[in-house]
Amino acid sequence: MGRLFGTDGARGIAITELTCELAMDIGRAAAVVLTRHIVKNAGRRFKILVGKDTRISGDILESALCAGIASVGVDAYRLGIVPTPAVAYLVGEYGADAGVMISASHNAVQYNGIKLFGGVGFKLPDEIEEEIESLVLDDRDELLKELRSGTKPGQIVSADSAHEKYAEHIIGIATEQTERPFEGLSVVFDCANGSAAVTAGQIFSRLGAECTIIGGVPTGMNINKNCGSTHIEHLSKAVVGLGCDIGIAFDGDADRCLAVDEAGGVIDGDKIIALLSVFMKQQGVLNQNTAVVTVMSNMGFHAFMRAKGIATVCTKVGDRYVLEEMLEKGYNLGGEQSGHIIFLDEGRHVTTGDGQLTAVKLLQLAAAAKADGKTMSRYVRDIPDFPQLLHNVEITPQKRGNWESVNVKSVIQQAEAALGENGRVLVRESGTEPLLRIMTEGEDADTVADWTARIAEAIKAEL
Repeated sequence: MGRLFGTDGARGIAITELTCELAMDIGRAAAVVLTRHIVKNAGRRFKILVGKDTRISGDILESALCAGIASVGVDAYRLGIVPTPAVAYLVGEYGADAGVMISASHNAVQYNGIKLFGGVGFKLPDEIEEEIESLVLDDRDELLKELRSGTKPGQIVSADSAHEKYAEHIIGIATEQTERPFEGLSVVFDCANGSAAVTAGQIFSRLGAECTIIGGVPTGMNINKNCGSTHIEHLSKAVVGLGCDIGIAFDGDADRCLAVDEAGGVIDGDKIIALLSVFMKQQGVLNQNTAVVTVMSNMGFHAFMRAKGIATVCTKVGDRYVLEEMLEKGYNLGGEQSGHIIFLDEGRHVTTGDGQLTAVKLLQLAAAAKADGKTMSRYVRDIPDFPQLLHNVEITPQKRGNWESVNVKSVIQQAEAALGENGRVLVRESGTEPLLRIMTEGEDADTVADWTARIAEAIKAEL
């Protein structure tokens, strides 16, 4: 994990940590570094797309980023409020050289972030991000040379109808077989008062679903506030209260998707991948009969996949690492327990986790189930859940990489012994927040809770 970019871009409290000056420098450095790696095309100006979610700080950071990009002679195209996967898709549609998304995803409104995409829509590799980091943090004089070189400034342009272009892309994927595939399906969508609020209603009503939208009135201050994938209990209540077939929850930038069944039971990313793996295997379209997940996936998920004869490959936490494995080995389904799901064979522009595409795939399964007289809960109940507890401990920048003492290691080893062969402990630094994340899993919930508390106390003593 870099000094500026974590597992999902640069992130911090907007204006005080992720400052306007830093955003401008990231814009400049990204434009300089990315154009170094692009073969120059005579007669064509370089251009970078800039999208944002609904946070009040988005406008300020957008202005700073675009100013930085344009100051070194690259054109900045403002997409407005769009989902993160829309930026990845539209890089190709607009023939752009890179894309930037201003979002802190599932985090609270005071946070914001900057995610970078290359010219084919994939998140940037670590080495390119490190080059950008170096310019911003170590070689600012070199960065400022670009301003003194007499480069003609770029333009800042508003790109019209960006979210409509993305919506048509998702609709096009969903309607390959039939025009209204979700006719007769009643669905509640929780848009987290974020980016999905500008696209979900348009997409899924066009596809025939009977749509109820909650969390769909962004104010700039209410993104992820008691709504969306981080507060899925509200979606569960709405689905049960309205008697709907299924509910879909997005996060603030709509790159992840969770769901609930008709009984209000939560369908997390593991369960979504499990259900879709079986569905795709039945259709003969699951490449190499394999799904890619991270080390966070529940052991019950792996037991289910083995029972269904489907292989799994694990990577470290972060959808970028899932994607790297998929690209290297030719797999077409992967994702995270948190709901980042990647489908690599849905046209050449699907290059990152996409919550609304995931919803399309899950609703295809729900529609097939309803046609057979079955419910989503009938499918979900076959996937076992080992008791798994996630606990966060705040960490200061000074303690990053310096918390794992002899005592902490000893407590973790004791926990692993107590949890046995069907248990495990994973402690890691968050790539998006100033937190240590403790994940404890085992067969007995009380034992899991006890050892999670002991590990947390040992870590706090070091901090």
